[in-house]
Amino acid sequence: MNPRAFFEGKAVLITGASSGIGEELAWQLGHAGAQLTLTARRTHLLDALAQRIAASGNPQPLVVQCDVTRDGDVDGAVAEATRRWGKLDVVIANAGFGVVGPLRDLSVDDYRRQFETNVFGVVRTVRAALPEIEKTRGRVVIMGSVAGWTATPNSSPYAMSKFAVRALADAIAPELALSGVRVTLISPGFVASDIRRVDNQGTLHAEAAEPVPRWLVMPTGTAARQILRAVARGKREAIITTHGRMLVAIERFLPWLSRAVKRKLASRGGYRSEAR
Repeated sequence: MNPRAFFEGKAVLITGASSGIGEELAWQLGHAGAQLTLTARRTHLLDALAQRIAASGNPQPLVVQCDVTRDGDVDGAVAEATRRWGKLDVVIANAGFGVVGPLRDLSVDDYRRQFETNVFGVVRTVRAALPEIEKTRGRVVIMGSVAGWTATPNSSPYAMSKFAVRALADAIAPELALSGVRVTLISPGFVASDIRRVDNQGTLHAEAAEPVPRWLVMPTGTAARQILRAVARGKREAIITTHGRMLVAIERFLPWLSRAVKRKLASRGGYRSEAR
């Protein structure tokens, strides 16, 4: 199915749309003629993005400030979206960040903060949108990660959160299929974004260097096109990036090799995994 044809006229709500994959999804969906609701904490970035989309001759997106860790915020965003567009066809639970570090250096609060955004934020988003999505027999898109398949040293909070959302997607997909709703889990590998420059408190350090070799990082535009194609086709899961698919295959079919690599990484201090 042609993603542009599928999304034209569809009302789409995206959390975490102010940067990275969320921003690029909004840009491409805007050019496809989608009726967008963009949410994030940094509304000045959303306003600039909405203006760029509108200036290119596409429908003016609705901008709503939303913190997925606060009860009621996503409900309010969904209510504003349905008032503006009269419906909701697709919700993309994209907001997230990564808490990383060795177990001995992390507190229980670090794990709790990670789950509040990456897990409970997704649950809040899906639950808030579901009544409207069921009316349109639409799509629920959950942003997971390759880290939800294979956990690496020094990334236990992030990997735990992405294993959790993969379990969530697996569990609710057959439930929601009964009402005609399709669930797509997106599992990216390394994609160009600011997320590896965000610290454990959720603060962006724009001056920080990209820790992953450039040749291994997929351009955001390429990743977004693959994501939208998977959603339009109603795929159950899409693993984004070639190296991501290889890592998942190794974890599934050669677990002994995966464990050996992780021991080597642990001896070298690990690495900051892709955090979506």
